[in-house]
Amino acid sequence: MRPALRIALRVAVLLVLVAAAAAVWKREEIARLMAVNTLFDADRIVDNFSHMDRAFLTVRVPRGDGPVSPLPQGPEATLPADVADWIAARNVTALVVLQDGQIVHESYHLGTGAEDRRISWSVAKSFLSALLGTLVADGTIPDLDAPVTDYAPGLAGSAYDGATIRNVLQMASGVEFDEDYLDYDSDINRMGREIALGGTLDGFTAGLQARAAAPGAAWQYVSIDTHVIGMVIRGATGRDIPALLSERIIAPLGLEAEPYYLSDGEGVAFVLGGLNMTTRDYARFGQMVAQDGVWQGTRLLPAGWVAESTAPTAPTAPGEIGYGYQWWIPVGAGPGQVMARGIYGQYIYIDAPRGVVIATNGADRGFREPGVDDENIRIFRLIAETLAP
Repeated sequence: MRPALRIALRVAVLLVLVAAAAAVWKREEIARLMAVNTLFDADRIVDNFSHMDRAFLTVRVPRGDGPVSPLPQGPEATLPADVADWIAARNVTALVVLQDGQIVHESYHLGTGAEDRRISWSVAKSFLSALLGTLVADGTIPDLDAPVTDYAPGLAGSAYDGATIRNVLQMASGVEFDEDYLDYDSDINRMGREIALGGTLDGFTAGLQARAAAPGAAWQYVSIDTHVIGMVIRGATGRDIPALLSERIIAPLGLEAEPYYLSDGEGVAFVLGGLNMTTRDYARFGQMVAQDGVWQGTRLLPAGWVAESTAPTAPTAPGEIGYGYQWWIPVGAGPGQVMARGIYGQYIYIDAPRGVVIATNGADRGFREPGVDDENIRIFRLIAETLAP
């Protein structure tokens, strides 16, 4: 064998060995990336949404050692026939309906069960809003009009430089961010791959440079704004979000199962959409909000915060759905009618005047189709009106 050929073969063997070693060394990262790339596949999405810890790093949110809080069984409600059709059409996996704090309907679909800890997606944003309210009330973060860089100095020089805490709460930061989940190269999907590969969300956020508008000038739903709220909270308290959320909200709620967040490579919680809980526990949170932040006689959220955070104060276009501090306000909603909403069919719908709370999870791959959001809201309103005209 000629020397040149021997050298070429040795190099080829060496490259194969290096590639094999790298594959072993990065086995978990590669597995997570593959899981992320198939996360929403039709034959996997339902199971994936109940087991997100297979695809991502996670961090627990301690539920505390207290007893499970009661969620009494009330008289079974007869729901309108439209609801069954909606469940099938929208790939609903769980539906829990409370009236006056009692379960009047509970059903699970597509092979899921009550014990499944389902991914919240952007429903998690409303949990962070509640947590922030406790920090405003105790003076830790006294001024929502303070620049985010006061608490997150790593954002100096980024597209967030000049934005206030209120701006990011209202999704009015002005940062340019492509949130098209169906575009592989969108910002939101690049962020997902960053998490799967163990990258840092803080670094990803600080690297954003483009602006679509001046801070406060326009509303644009930008999920990374919520991560900035998390950076502000961590900067103000010196603590991580899971521990704070556990201490102030999760443990006092007496949940059935310990929640967990998806996290980045540094253990920073994916606060903009990575919370995983049972559907009944989502309903507990919704019931607490419906009761103006009071749970079992104890005030968890400061007086006035629910009203302030759920008011449609963001600069959304006239006649379109309203937005508050990480809460949605449907068109035509009256006082106390608000919702937390996440992609693929995750909702907590609250109609406080009627005493109705609806928690639902889904795996709806058609969630972006025209009219789907309107139909979901119609169903929620129909349920609430049927239970309490």
